[in-house]
Amino acid sequence: MRLHRNLCFAVIDGLTLIFNEGKYADKVIQQLLKRDKRWGSRDRAFVAETTYDIVRWKRLYAEIADVKEPFDRDNLWRMFAVWATLKGIKLPDWKYFEGTPLRKIKGRFDELSKIRKFKESIPDWMDEIGKKELGDAIWTKEIAALNEQADVILRVNTLKTTKEKLQEVLFDSDIETEFLNGYPNALKLTERANVFATEAFKKGWFEVQDASSQLVAEFLNVEPGMRVVDTCAGAGGKTLHIASLMENKGQIIALDIYGNKLNELKRRAKRNGAHNIENRVIESTKVIKKLYDKADRVLIDAPCSGLGVLRRNPDAKWKLQPDFIEKIKTTQQDILQQYSRMVKVGGQLVYATCSVLPSENQEQVTAFLKSEAGVNFELLKDKKILVHKKGFDGFYMALLERKA
Repeated sequence: MRLHRNLCFAVIDGLTLIFNEGKYADKVIQQLLKRDKRWGSRDRAFVAETTYDIVRWKRLYAEIADVKEPFDRDNLWRMFAVWATLKGIKLPDWKYFEGTPLRKIKGRFDELSKIRKFKESIPDWMDEIGKKELGDAIWTKEIAALNEQADVILRVNTLKTTKEKLQEVLFDSDIETEFLNGYPNALKLTERANVFATEAFKKGWFEVQDASSQLVAEFLNVEPGMRVVDTCAGAGGKTLHIASLMENKGQIIALDIYGNKLNELKRRAKRNGAHNIENRVIESTKVIKKLYDKADRVLIDAPCSGLGVLRRNPDAKWKLQPDFIEKIKTTQQDILQQYSRMVKVGGQLVYATCSVLPSENQEQVTAFLKSEAGVNFELLKDKKILVHKKGFDGFYMALLERKA
């Protein structure tokens, strides 16, 4: 591979924003890719994947390069040189790479690869909490899997098409996909591609949604004609899946504290042809209380640490703090206590997170069932998804039923 100056400068500019100004990697990369209209798909892929790669391995590369935060541009070029050297890419004769110690880089890599927190490039506290909650052996496998690049998975919108038809249409656009056993509405791309530019996407035939995430709506046991409340709907990935499972029959009430996210859901629902969704912003507890004892099904896709989706959000490793996890656990239990009251007798509730930590998952459900609010609920089943076992995002989901 030959390095091109303008592409490398784009990567350095992106890393400056992500590391030094706290910008979100996905937003930064979106902007970078608009920088030069002459860039082809390979150029764009280089900028996106190299930026994500260096973000993912920040601690390891900084340690090898012997640089400390905040990183000036010289520091970032040194980290870039580490990335290129470990990838086997020949460094060009540029001033930024003068005196790069190639043999030392490889030696330091071999040395640091014996220490998990450096090998997997994670903060000390994250290594400790993972080891404490999952055990040393499982955590070692899980954090390694969380550092791999995620596959692109599509969820077929069955309101508009079938999995077979979508596969055929995408193939005609030179995008190859394959079915996934156990995931009835999923197609996996065999190679990465810009699926958002396809006519099929513009027509609302699919959404990009990880295979694990697709299991949540299925877990909710919805049927056409029900009243379903999605309590933490956000931009509505799971809401739209629920709408397709309900065949547009019945009512879905999408709740969130952020109105801008629900506005995005409204736009997506229109594209998807989902007509049974009503958005409500949670501006006060009255919004929740009006729904007490009214729902056949309630989904709590709870706010969480996001430790199960680090493959997609590698910068979260550096933004996340241990005190946030403690605060979010309190929020999770509060939400369970309040929102569970929307379930009517005989109705069901799913509590889900995209975390792999038991303290955010089964321990929250156990605490809820022991509480006054949870005394009339029974755990029917739960599912723990670890990335190293399934190859998809880490998730947890529990199905509870309200008894008389």
